[in-house]
Amino acid sequence: MKNAVKMHVLGVAFVAAGLLFTGCKTAPELTQANALAMIQAKYDATPAVGVSVTVNHLGLSQGIIAKLWTLTKVYPNKFWADYTLTADGKKSVKLPGGGEVIQWRPENADDKGYSVVILTAVANHLKAHDLKDLQDEVLPGVATAKGAGFTEAQNLDGVVDGLQQIAHNPGNKLSTKRQADFSLEDNVWKLHSIE
Repeated sequence: MKNAVKMHVLGVAFVAAGLLFTGCKTAPELTQANALAMIQAKYDATPAVGVSVTVNHLGLSQGIIAKLWTLTKVYPNKFWADYTLTADGKKSVKLPGGGEVIQWRPENADDKGYSVVILTAVANHLKAHDLKDLQDEVLPGVATAKGAGFTEAQNLDGVVDGLQQIAHNPGNKLSTKRQADFSLEDNVWKLHSIE
C-alpha cells in the first residue's frame, strides 16, 4: 500500500514538473465567428472591385428591358449588332474595353452560346459565409493550425436590379468554395492563407 501511494505521489510530481516546464499554456479557442471575421477582414482590406457579369442572349434582352442599353445598329448579316449604354447603363455598367458600346458579334445567327462580359460600376468587397467546422490542420512551418472550408461570394450590394438579374443567369459564377487556414502565433490565432 505504501509503495502504491509513493508511486502515485511520484506520478503526480512528474506531471506537475512537466506542466511547470511546458508553462502550462493552452491554445486559445478559435471560434467559427472569429475565424469568419478574420476572413472578412482580409477581404475588406483588399480594394473593392466590380463584379464581372457574363451577358448571354437572355441577359442582352434583360438589359434592354431594364433600360441599361439600347439597340443602336444592326449589321448587314442581321446577327451582329451594337448596343449603346443608356444614361442609367453608364451609371451601372463598365465595359472591359472602355467606351459605351456593347459589340455583339456571334459566329452565326444560330450561335446561342455567344456572350460578352461587362463589369458592375459599383465596386464591393467579397463576402465570406458558411464557414464549416474548424479542423486541426498540418501546415509546413506551423506548430498549431486549423482550417475550414467556406463560401466566397461576389457582393451585389448597390447593383441595380436589372443587372442583378443578369448576374444570376447561367454562365455567371457568384460564389466559390474556398479553404481558409489559421495558425497560432504567439498564442494568437491569425489567418494563414486562403486557397
